[in-house]
Amino acid sequence: MAKEEALSVEQLSLRDQQLFNMPKEIDDFKSLIFLNMMGNSLESWNYDIFNLKHLEVLIIKQNDLKYIPEEISNFQKLIRLNISTNKITALPKTIGSLTDLRFLHISYNDITSLPETISNCGNLEVLELDHNQLRFLPKAISNLKKLSTLNLGYNQFYEFDSDWLLIEELKTLNLEHNSLKTLPHEIFKLSNLETLIINNNKLTELPTNIVSLSKLELLILSNNSLTTLPDNLSKLTQLKTLILIENNFSKGEIERIKKELPNCNVYI
Repeated sequence: MAKEEALSVEQLSLRDQQLFNMPKEIDDFKSLIFLNMMGNSLESWNYDIFNLKHLEVLIIKQNDLKYIPEEISNFQKLIRLNISTNKITALPKTIGSLTDLRFLHISYNDITSLPETISNCGNLEVLELDHNQLRFLPKAISNLKKLSTLNLGYNQFYEFDSDWLLIEELKTLNLEHNSLKTLPHEIFKLSNLETLIINNNKLTELPTNIVSLSKLELLILSNNSLTTLPDNLSKLTQLKTLILIENNFSKGEIERIKKELPNCNVYI
């Protein structure tokens, strides 16, 4: 493609092209809004990519990248960043400069912690961190007031951080395959929660206040060590699906649960 033609291109897909390096001519595409380079074998960055000042969507998942350069902050208009399924161990502090970012997908990497600056991404709505090596999140995560989906599945969390309870707009919280033993009694503060996924943890009981999650529609608790659920399950009037497979409920407790939730599909 001629350089003059590249200047007017707004969308470019280089998906599954067996690329080992980012194209040398990448910064010829000055008007790019959407760039997809997923499914290649990229191991390093062509820093000219950070000259794409108009980029709103960058999909670079399923590659072999080990880091994200600090220059990521150049993408001031970026709305969606998908860099899942790479070999990244950390995010740069400059990620906090992406104040328009709404969707951040960094699943299937080797990330052990997040920078405090991520709290500056105040427009973030979806944060997918599953399949990493996280044990905690920065306290400032509670500043993400617009966050509606938080996926922390398949990490190494041992406790439910009280700071998460301050993310009031949260609708979906996924904590599957961690090592949680308890949930906080203040979980009722997540008043907009619609989906709560906590299967494959080490829970032995649930807080009684969980029945105050009046908007809850899906609750997955399979593969824990539960023997009973709190009283007053009937308060969960919006609950449509409850999955309890592989726990230790008695026959009588199962009957009670089903009786209190007559309009819910209960899987045991």
